[in-house]
Formats: sequence, structure tokens, C-alpha cells
Amino acid sequence: MSANLSFSETQETRLLELGVPCSDLAQGFATKAERNRAFQEQERALARKNREQLRLLLEESHEPALCALIRTLAATLHAMGFTQVATPTTIPRLFLERMGITTRHPLHRQVYWLDAKTCLRPMLAPGLYALSQRLLNVADLPLRLFEIGSCFRRESEGHRHLREFTMLNLVEWGTPVDERIPRLEELMRLVLDAGNLKGYRLEEEDSTIYGRGMDAVDRHGLELASSSMGPHRLDPAWRIATSWVGIGFGLERLLMSREGGEDGEGGEGIHRHARSFTFLDGVSLNMK
Repeated sequence: MSANLSFSETQETRLLELGVPCSDLAQGFATKAERNRAFQEQERALARKNREQLRLLLEESHEPALCALIRTLAATLHAMGFTQVATPTTIPRLFLERMGITTRHPLHRQVYWLDAKTCLRPMLAPGLYALSQRLLNVADLPLRLFEIGSCFRRESEGHRHLREFTMLNLVEWGTPVDERIPRLEELMRLVLDAGNLKGYRLEEEDSTIYGRGMDAVDRHGLELASSSMGPHRLDPAWRIATSWVGIGFGLERLLMSREGGEDGEGGEGIHRHARSFTFLDGVSLNMK
């Protein structure tokens, strides 16, 4: 009898929820009874593993990986002379317009509007621009700032996208023009290495919003960070006139890449590393 039966859709969903590697789902079974036995054995084993991971969190580490990553990256940037800031989660429509995100821009459809003039920030850059505009009037160059916080976009569900996600954005105002690319590489590597990311590569890229910059991509093609530099066409709207470099990192993506194993998907993908009521520190809370 040929082994042409695979796990049912319900069984696959359950195993992925418990953290099975995607590659382990590619099994064939001769009968439904054989398939169901294999599912039950894997479900029990994965549930035990989840319970042990949860026990370690609650009794020993007391800190989910996302919180630990935020703390580590903040400490790394503090040591490099960057000052941490905190800007509002809600921003005015004017800030998006200054970023070039008008009603014609594709990102405009992904914005969570609270009313006609206010929205949840889809990125950290507008807040950093607005704050920097004031600080540059009173602070000496180079001025180094960073922020870590939630951003919100109406994303379609998938392995790599979240509707609420955590960004780290850094900016260095006053970087000499001829040092911008080497400085981008230096800062990107310092942050990714501090986050214990392996096997990534840096590629020059052109963004529809930020223009020329550099991306960090992992071995599976997942974008980990993107960057830009100025003087930039967006700067005059914020009354800024200096050279600079800036980088944005998606922290859940860093965790998915770091913890995902060889398949790069990390079981359920990015959702198990996000702010959630279903997962805690990558552990499924639906263990029964």
C-alpha cells in the first residue's frame, strides 16, 4: 500500500501551532489510522516541550525573548552614544503627508485611522523626524537617537507580517556625506550581531519612501532591516538640513529569523514571536 496520505489541514494547523518544523509535516502514511497515531504522538511530544518551555519562562528566565531583545539592543545603542526617546503612538495626518504618504500612496490604505486627522503610527520615522527637528536647534552634531515601539498596519495575515509589530529605528544626524555607507554597514552589523543574528547579508536598495539605502536580509530572503540616508527629499518638510543615516529593524522578524531553524519559518511564523494572547515567548498557550 502506498504512503500517499498526509496530515489533514486541521492536524497540520495544530502541529504548527505547537511549533513543529514545517519540514516535519512532509510525511506520507498508508492508512488514516497510521496517520492519526503519528499525529497524536507528535502532539503529545510537542505539548510536553511547550509546557517545559513555559516552565522555564515562569520559574527561571522571567523574560520573553522579545523583551530581552529590546533590552539588549537598547543597551548596545546606549553604549554607542545613542539616546533613547519615546514619541506618541498616535500621530497627525500631517506627519504622514510630510513622509509622502498621501491618499495615492499604497501604504495609505494600510493606516489605522482614529479620526479624519489622527492615526496609529505605521512607522517610527515621523516621530523621530518631528522630535529631531526641535533637538537639532539646540544640540550639537552628531546627534544620535533611537526609539523602540509598536507600529500598526492593516496587513494581510501571513507568516511574515503583523498588524502590530515592534520597530527599532535609529538615526544619526551629522554623519559626513562620504562616510554614510560605511556608517550604515557598521551600525547595521553592530545591532544585528548584538541580537545574535547569523548568516545575514547586506544589500544596497532603493525604497519608495526613503530612497537609496541598504537592507539586511537573512539566508531565506527575509528582510531584517532597511535603511536610508540624507540629505533626503523628505527633509525640507521637517525643516532639516544636515546629512544623516537611519536604520529600521523589525524585532519580531529578527526573532523569527534567529529562532526559526533551517526552514526559516519558526513553525507558525512571525505570530508566535509577537505580542499575543495565544503565544507567550514562542510557546503555544493552547496545550490543554
